[in-house]
Amino acid sequence: MSHLSERPEKPVVGVSMPHESADLHVTGAALYTDDLVHRAKDVLHAYPVQVMKAHGRITALRTEPALAVPGVVRVLTGADVPGVNDAGMKHDEPLFPDEVMFHGHAVAWVLADTVEAARLGAAAVEVELDEKPSVISLREAIAAESFHGARPVMMTGDVDAGFEDSAHVFTGEFQFSDQEHFYLETHAALAHVDEGGQMFVQSSTQHPSETQEIVAHVLGLHSHEVTVQCLRMGGGFGGKEMQPHGFAAVAALGARLTGRPVRVRLNRTQDLTMSGKRHGFHASWKIGFDAEGRIQALDATLTADGGWSLDLSEPVVARALCHIDNTYWIPNARVTGRIAKTNKVSNTAFRGFGGPQGMLVIEDIMGRCAPLLGLDPMELRQRNFYRQGHSTPYGQPVAHPERIPVVWQQVQDDAGIADRKREIAAFNAAHPHTKRALAITGIKFGISFNLTAFNQAGALVLIYKDGSVLINHGGTEMGQGLHTKMLQVAATTLGVPLHKVRLAPTRTDKVPNTSATAASAGADLNGAAVKNACEQLRGRLLQVAGTQLGANAADVRIVEGVARVLGNDKALAWDDLVRTAYFQRVQLSAAGFYRTEGLHWDAKTFRGSPFKYFSYGAAATEVEVDGFTGAYRIRRVDIVHDVGDSLSPLIDIGQIEGGFVQGAGWLTLEDLRWDAGDGPNRGRLLTQAASTYKLPSFSEMPEQFNVRLLENATEEGAVYGSKAVGEPPLMLALSVREALRQAAGEFGPSGISVELASPATPEAVYWAVEAARKGGARHDGRDPDGSGVRADASAVSNA
Repeated sequence: MSHLSERPEKPVVGVSMPHESADLHVTGAALYTDDLVHRAKDVLHAYPVQVMKAHGRITALRTEPALAVPGVVRVLTGADVPGVNDAGMKHDEPLFPDEVMFHGHAVAWVLADTVEAARLGAAAVEVELDEKPSVISLREAIAAESFHGARPVMMTGDVDAGFEDSAHVFTGEFQFSDQEHFYLETHAALAHVDEGGQMFVQSSTQHPSETQEIVAHVLGLHSHEVTVQCLRMGGGFGGKEMQPHGFAAVAALGARLTGRPVRVRLNRTQDLTMSGKRHGFHASWKIGFDAEGRIQALDATLTADGGWSLDLSEPVVARALCHIDNTYWIPNARVTGRIAKTNKVSNTAFRGFGGPQGMLVIEDIMGRCAPLLGLDPMELRQRNFYRQGHSTPYGQPVAHPERIPVVWQQVQDDAGIADRKREIAAFNAAHPHTKRALAITGIKFGISFNLTAFNQAGALVLIYKDGSVLINHGGTEMGQGLHTKMLQVAATTLGVPLHKVRLAPTRTDKVPNTSATAASAGADLNGAAVKNACEQLRGRLLQVAGTQLGANAADVRIVEGVARVLGNDKALAWDDLVRTAYFQRVQLSAAGFYRTEGLHWDAKTFRGSPFKYFSYGAAATEVEVDGFTGAYRIRRVDIVHDVGDSLSPLIDIGQIEGGFVQGAGWLTLEDLRWDAGDGPNRGRLLTQAASTYKLPSFSEMPEQFNVRLLENATEEGAVYGSKAVGEPPLMLALSVREALRQAAGEFGPSGISVELASPATPEAVYWAVEAARKGGARHDGRDPDGSGVRADASAVSNA
């Protein structure tokens, strides 16, 4: 086992413990960015001037009426920017635009003594617009060939030959919805300038270093003149990876120009209408199977709704392509990705980062094609699993493919699948208007940033004379438990009790050039960096202990806060060891660093090994559907998930449960709607609040929810043998959608293919039930309404 993966005696990692801030969260004592306003003096409040048109060039911007509003101090416009008027890394997101690109685009910001004064000032600003045609829906963008960014193509094998060798060929289309992050804490920033001109920004950001970079280039400063701190976030889910930068820059610009602290905090409606979502996708596909139901070829085009600017759309599409295989070996594939440019908010990172979209496409294909092949969906999936020696369509060997059938079988055993399928069949036979179904889906999710350079992390660990330890690392805490794991890693590496270790807020002046806390890599990267720093310190202390105890340093172990010599009773308490080291002038601080090894990626050829490893899991979901209304309930969920050797089991199980629920929300409930008509509100987001945008709640929870971590799953080459947990569990919710599809199919004859919209709302399920009753798409390739899977007649006749 590698040094990075090996665990010492009596480790603190692997112990179930609550989130380090759990008490603060539930008592309301935890501080978030906007709470700091009450600790500052003379704060100005910023309010956006939003233009409620989808597209148009600004012909006049009159700010004078706002300045006449009592309490208004200043109106920020593009003319005030001393540096670069851009909030993005692609330089395609002007902070103060002269062209409105989506309904609700902010073109100026009003600063005032109170929020209400700022709101009235923003309402007084006069904007004249030369309206231009807009592209709202994905289908409009495809028809108009409105695209931007890269168009990657992933190829493997000989696709044409693969189709020629296929006994069954099917084609189809699939469009599925975007998703709102709906974090509890909306975007927020608080900026002030100190007496030396240093800009200090408190920001609710997943990427403090990039926020620092954007603030610096907007203000025309160098990065060492800007410090960004993130205490914690009330949720992020990827929505705070790129999008906070502009809001932080507005606060910083206001503070620079007025000399007063400036606060930006979006209300919920502003957050919904101004910030990006998960990318909705359109997929067109053609797939070939042999006579036994094994995939021979796949030809697909995935189109993401990027919105008005690129943001992170290019890597999102790349990851979607890299995950369209999911757990299945596809020997011949050609998959094209493209980004639609629409007049909507700029879509951005969201938990899974394109992976869920790619995996949804292949699972939809499998669910639609299984009945046409005369196979149980579970059997079709199992026949196509990766096996030893297989590689992905982009050329990366699949490590530990044996874990795919292992988690699959463990879920079946835990859930008692065989017995329950018989019970479900009996129930369905006795209930003509209510049907149940049980589906299993698996996941294979790659862990690492697609951009190789992001796979690095730093840490700064300090030991004080009294033996207490302070950790600084580059990761941010958004409720996912990263800080808890880092405390456990530090305590384990140093060999001290957990209470000896404290963690400082994430700041760019402590750990520079950090990557975003994203891609599920937060614990992998920062944990390894913290471990590296602690190992340097422990090595120095072992030398001191060896001298004090009259032994070779190699024979000394520090366990539970005591240094002992192997084979005898000599011991030295941690506090005494640290004090002795101080008086011997031994350095008690260390900067740690880690870079993920073994990664390589060529974005042009779309080949390489972009991922350190794959996370695996499987979920079995049982649902019950009402045939009159399409209403449904999730009766039971069983999950087995691979997190390697867990750093913190309680945290990981919570992440799996939360990820699954968020995925179920995306796939079954959360239905973003935009006004695509030709009226005056074209482009307006219609679902602007929780009253119109349905989020999962306790009523949507499964009646039985069983989660188990895969055992004996040490991940070689990862910190203490652990694996990432943040994103992969979201895709386990694909089992919910597949169970709903199968339940709808129970209302019709056997052998039909059921098309199911995503999100599979009760309305969508009702229409799927109605289609099933009418016969759906049959095994012979007939398609009564032209909307479902289409079978290539010549290929079917050759079966």
